[in-house]
Amino acid sequence: HKYVLGIDGGNLDTFFLPEEEVRNQFKDLAAGADLSVVEGVMGYYDGVGGNDTWASSYDTARALDAPVVLVLDCKGASLSLAAEIKGFLEYRKDSRIRGVILNRISPVMAERLVPEIEKLGISVFGYLPECDAAKVTSRHLGLVIPEESEALRERLELLALEMEKTVDVEGLLRLAGGAGEWKDDGEAAEDGAEAVIAIEAPGTERIRIGIARDEAFCFYYQENIKLFESLGAEFVEFDPMRDEHLPKDIAGLMLGGGYPELYAERLSANGSLLREIKEAAAGGMPILAECGGFLYLHEELETKEGEVFPMVGVIAGRAFPTVKLSRFGYIGLVPYGDTPLLKEGEEIRGHEFHYWDSTACGNAMKAVKPGGKRSWDCIHADGGLLAGFPHLYYPSNPSAAERWLELCRKGT
Repeated sequence: HKYVLGIDGGNLDTFFLPEEEVRNQFKDLAAGADLSVVEGVMGYYDGVGGNDTWASSYDTARALDAPVVLVLDCKGASLSLAAEIKGFLEYRKDSRIRGVILNRISPVMAERLVPEIEKLGISVFGYLPECDAAKVTSRHLGLVIPEESEALRERLELLALEMEKTVDVEGLLRLAGGAGEWKDDGEAAEDGAEAVIAIEAPGTERIRIGIARDEAFCFYYQENIKLFESLGAEFVEFDPMRDEHLPKDIAGLMLGGGYPELYAERLSANGSLLREIKEAAAGGMPILAECGGFLYLHEELETKEGEVFPMVGVIAGRAFPTVKLSRFGYIGLVPYGDTPLLKEGEEIRGHEFHYWDSTACGNAMKAVKPGGKRSWDCIHADGGLLAGFPHLYYPSNPSAAERWLELCRKGT
């Protein structure tokens, strides 16, 4: 989204935050915008555990009082689509579904189906025919990052031109204009209301944090970045594949998710940076490393082709590929006793999604699936080091972010 639109997106999730805070986040993201589009994820009603609508796209739409347009894959289907739509409309009385767009359907079939679908009392805002030239490919993590996708903007421009012909854009704008308005604590919502995660930093001192940003390290929750910045962090980007040295005068490191397994040879060849990171860790520099960043900290990283490359060496073990998703979905993380970032009895929420595993996943915390029927040990937590597969959502427990930054301050 940011690559194409030039603006930051955000994550709206009722598993990570209470509904009121999700609404506050939306107001913060939407401040000054003429139109805000919320993209759903998975199936519309697919929520926690596969048998609950909590944290589903439906749940988010309900929390935001937002009208919903279903985009239906029509490949190989015809009148059965009407039955499918009817099911979506009736599964919940407050489905919030106000219209549909028919995707991958011929103009002739769309013309035939529109009257049948509109008998259900729902608008058809148009259709999109099959368009091979505009397809965006996927891979083992379900996506290709924008910088790798050739002519992505051109492909999307083709889709936009097609939508101008076959989609009622004005109708969609009218629908958005009729979206609900909500009140907080009995008061009218104010434009540009401050998001709940915008915490005042203790004091005015900014603390420089090195953050890995390149093709190999590209996944960060924007809400995490904003939270750390509100607490006094000043992020300084570095490129683990090309920069031979860490940024100067940093007090901590953040190594996010991404695809180090695809760039293992290049990352391994940057020996001077590997040594500096290992020396920084040995010297007590606080480090947050998630998923891809966690792989990078291992002694060795094995690629899908079976090649093994030396990495930083902070984590004594090897990261290796698996044939399927190792662990997937929402989790709550609780520490075994007090840790520098989380105290016993506290929880922070996050998710896992990876096709790589480790001989040393860590055992400082327990990851618990919603409902508590499955759990596993994970996370290395030693001083300011917090490293593991889970992607943590720090606004779900801002104290952990505050404590980590305090460790960074004490080291300077």
